[in-house]
Amino acid sequence: MATACCLCYVEPQNLTGALEFLLLGFSDDPELQPVIFSLFLSMYLVTMLGNLLIILAISSDSCLHTPMYLFLSILSLADIGFTCTTVPKVILDIKTHNRLISRVGCLTQLSFFNLFGCLDSVLLTVMAYDRFVAICYPLHYPVIMNPRLCSLLILVSFLISLLDSQLHCLMMSQLTFCINVEIPHFFCDPPQLLKLSCNDTSTNKIFMYFLGAIFGGIPVSGILFSYTRIVSSILRVPSTGGKYKAFSTCGSHLSVVCLFYGTGLGVYLSSAVSRSPRKGAVDSVIYAVIVPMLNPFIYSLRNRDIKRALQRLLNRLVIFFTYLLPPHSTAGSLGFMLEDTREQLVYLLHQR
Repeated sequence: MATACCLCYVEPQNLTGALEFLLLGFSDDPELQPVIFSLFLSMYLVTMLGNLLIILAISSDSCLHTPMYLFLSILSLADIGFTCTTVPKVILDIKTHNRLISRVGCLTQLSFFNLFGCLDSVLLTVMAYDRFVAICYPLHYPVIMNPRLCSLLILVSFLISLLDSQLHCLMMSQLTFCINVEIPHFFCDPPQLLKLSCNDTSTNKIFMYFLGAIFGGIPVSGILFSYTRIVSSILRVPSTGGKYKAFSTCGSHLSVVCLFYGTGLGVYLSSAVSRSPRKGAVDSVIYAVIVPMLNPFIYSLRNRDIKRALQRLLNRLVIFFTYLLPPHSTAGSLGFMLEDTREQLVYLLHQR
């Protein structure tokens, strides 16, 4: 992550035009600001809590130390980074009534947004390959998906995402902006920056579409190829129960894939067609905030192993805070709160 910031840094003497941008956000109406603040804060907390619980549940349960859940924990980590890139800035802007962001800050935000967004995309492709090997070559699965290959896939995913991030950052750092640039968005979105540049951006747009085709098209092609082979293999299974079991192992991942790519494609298509920049900002909330928030629910509510791991994790937390700490302390009180939370979560998981 530090590399992303360092490579995006632009020396002050080379800067031309605007040194600061104004993020317009969603609305200037003072009455709507508390509503927007509460909405973003609640979504941010839910996203952080849900993804952290997934990571803790997987790391603390030895039964989940498999490639599928390893990739899921990295995906949750990427979702946390993806959300932290934009949402805290929105919350801080509303609280301080200051929507300015420096050019270096804008490039840094853009860099991390592309880094974690691309990492999400590549990890979903890796998870599709994992399901492909598990269903099409079940007997060879432990040999093929060995720890060395899993580590290599994670490393390559990060390096590919870092490359995409730095290419976008390098392209945007070459642009010249006019003074007092207003971005009709809640974060530094590359298409919006291209529209506001004083340069001729036709070459930049072609380059951006090329990057999108490479770093977005190849993962999508890999997912489609994997699921084509998976469906073909499942259809050859003679029993109905076997087919259902095979499909159920892919259900959560397929839901996340459709949600991620469907909303992302919809946002950028609508921004290209729509003439209202503010509408594009509202649409981007689905892609940049809501999708990372929903991923933990999709994987936990449709997966019995994750449910059991979450219950065991909450049980250990309740025991720690309730019995190992003084009952009248803040931590001890937290134990009783966790007990109530655990009972509600257990009831919810059983209902599902």
